[in-house]
Amino acid sequence: MTAAAIEARGLGKDFGSIRALDQLDLDVREGEFFGLLGPNGAGKTTTVHLLATLLAPTRGTARVGGHDVARDDLAVRRVIGLVFQETTLDRDLTVQENLRFAARLWNLPGRLAVPRIEALVRQFGLFERRADPVRTLSGGMRRAADLARGMLHEPRVLFLDEPTAGLDPRARRSLWDLIRRLRQASGLTVFLTTHYVEEAEPCDRVAVMDHGRLVALGTPADLKRTTGVGSLEEVFLARTGHPLAETGAG
Repeated sequence: MTAAAIEARGLGKDFGSIRALDQLDLDVREGEFFGLLGPNGAGKTTTVHLLATLLAPTRGTARVGGHDVARDDLAVRRVIGLVFQETTLDRDLTVQENLRFAARLWNLPGRLAVPRIEALVRQFGLFERRADPVRTLSGGMRRAADLARGMLHEPRVLFLDEPTAGLDPRARRSLWDLIRRLRQASGLTVFLTTHYVEEAEPCDRVAVMDHGRLVALGTPADLKRTTGVGSLEEVFLARTGHPLAETGAG
């Protein structure tokens, strides 16, 4: 049986009187492409922030890469990469400077950092723009640079939180081509959050979330078959009673 890269049991988070995440039980296998599908505000980003140790759980437990997110947060951070909804690159630094700075933060010696940066800018189509300030890049190229930084320390688990938000269709397709190639080359576990049905379709399994609760879990084909519908959007409607476009409350 394939080991779990991510495990959550009864995981929950409250912000005052608002319950953003409620009793999440989840297992993500090593090497799996796992999608968390739901409308904006459903609790997807809260889930990622808990698993990535950016938030402390109100209740429950979670382990990522075998490490407890509450008791061993530094070990968790060493084994994960994280790409946020908005770029966190320094826009005034070049692509290469951003990656060098990230390498210093990860305490990567030059003998490792230099060839990794070289390989990543080539792999992500940034070689010709590596000396250009990030602010001069297109949205799609900035996302590629975010991915390159997220992969610099060779993580075992990559969290992608709404990675294509704000991108045009062409840039979105290009980004997903990069991610597919990355998974094929490395066997990486990818945990994606999205409200785009077409982005969830290629996932090995999909968890459907609404108002901080998991309402469905399975392969895209199984979810559609057991629900008796033809699309993940219809799965969401059948399980929640409202369209995916509506906003959740967590």
